[in-house]
Amino acid sequence: MKLNKLLERLEYTVLQGSDEIPITTMINDSRKVEEGSAFVCISGAVSDGHEFITEVAEKGAAAVIVEREVQAPEGVTVIRVADTRYALALMSAAYFGYPADKMKVIGITGTKGKTTTTYMIKSILEDTGHKVGLIGTIEAIIGDKKIPAANTTPESYTIHKYFAEMAEAGCDSVVMEVSSQGLMLHRTAGISFEIGIFTNLGRDHIGPNEHADFEDYKRCKGILFTQCRLGIANVDDENFADVFKNATCKTETFGFSEKADLRATETHLVSKPGYLGVAYHVSGLMDFDVEIDIPGTFSVYNSLTAIAVCRHFDVPADSIKKALKKAQVKGRIEMIKVSDDFTLMIDYAHNAMSLQSLLTTLKEYSPARLVCLFGCGGNRSRERRYEMGEVSGNLADLTIITSDNPRFEEPQDIIDDIKTGMAKTDGKYVEICDRKEAIKYAIEHGQKGDVIVLAGKGHEDYQEIKGVKHHMDERELIAQVLEELRG
Repeated sequence: MKLNKLLERLEYTVLQGSDEIPITTMINDSRKVEEGSAFVCISGAVSDGHEFITEVAEKGAAAVIVEREVQAPEGVTVIRVADTRYALALMSAAYFGYPADKMKVIGITGTKGKTTTTYMIKSILEDTGHKVGLIGTIEAIIGDKKIPAANTTPESYTIHKYFAEMAEAGCDSVVMEVSSQGLMLHRTAGISFEIGIFTNLGRDHIGPNEHADFEDYKRCKGILFTQCRLGIANVDDENFADVFKNATCKTETFGFSEKADLRATETHLVSKPGYLGVAYHVSGLMDFDVEIDIPGTFSVYNSLTAIAVCRHFDVPADSIKKALKKAQVKGRIEMIKVSDDFTLMIDYAHNAMSLQSLLTTLKEYSPARLVCLFGCGGNRSRERRYEMGEVSGNLADLTIITSDNPRFEEPQDIIDDIKTGMAKTDGKYVEICDRKEAIKYAIEHGQKGDVIVLAGKGHEDYQEIKGVKHHMDERELIAQVLEELRG
């Protein structure tokens, strides 16, 4: 492929060499450069690709794509663009033959609900014969292949690589989570989304290495709705108007409000021994009853979103109802059977908004006690810890404060920050730094009628300490605890 073919959708300046040279590979990782590569210099949080130009030239790079003045050896073509991250996205699409154009791409953005909703949409569409690829927080799914995720929204090169594999595997559609970071860093630039979805917005991802403030967070979420044909939005969210203020797409809404195009009415909780669910009537653009095996109001929102999307694929109501009944997501209100007396579940709730939503939902089922076990991540906003401590203190009958991913902080320091939030409430708590011991305490002290939530880890199967990810799966910890208690 010639370099100018990769650059065909970009404005650029040739500073040195020629844009008509042949290119063997395109890459943004200096370690993977080979003879004839085009190397895109990305300024990242850890390193700056512009600093590796001499190194990649020695490896045989034919061209470098830059966004500032650089010194490059003779014989290496230098192309300057306004933003190399944006360039990487559009060049990646060209490199893989614009695979997104061969499928219907559905993008979901919002503070919470993205992951569950992607799996619901996938489940419904596949139940009616569609072949659906998925990219999200937990994994990418391409046919029978599952690839664990490092980021909610991968780097643009990886996205288009996945798209190309999906198209090759016969996928006719893709559902993907689109994070505010992904939008801010142009990872999805140039993708023409068939449908963009806005679930909700809470004060999250604001701080070092994330968003400067809430306005920036809202602005970045709104980018998706300048890139899609149809925007489907939660009209009940107070930030809906702000997120859509620059939207260029046609818009439909869902929610409980009478203003919603697709709305939930006659909502009621369903509770049986070892089972929590919710049922409601779909009104407006569609008309039928539905029941889902996941509790709470947010489950209504997630399923309504999926219904709103699948309506545009002409999926019949009966197929939607059947598919929603079996749509389950690892680490999202995942029930683990440990006792006939109480209910234990694992959930990914890892910020104040998602924890409040989860605990408020579970309280509606009137448990004898609501027990919440959680920790907070290190090297993240301390404000999040105070808020989560306050939320759990206000809503849970007992909070078990433990460790999450301490990263480069001391676990006890994080626990102390959580206790600062707890101190604003009358909530009872115990602190047990070791997560396995904390889980053991929760199970050992479980009482009849309790609902116990292990929050924060969800689908994750590791604990990050001092830069190292140690294997830790809560399902395995629970099994070990039960074995010890039986012993």
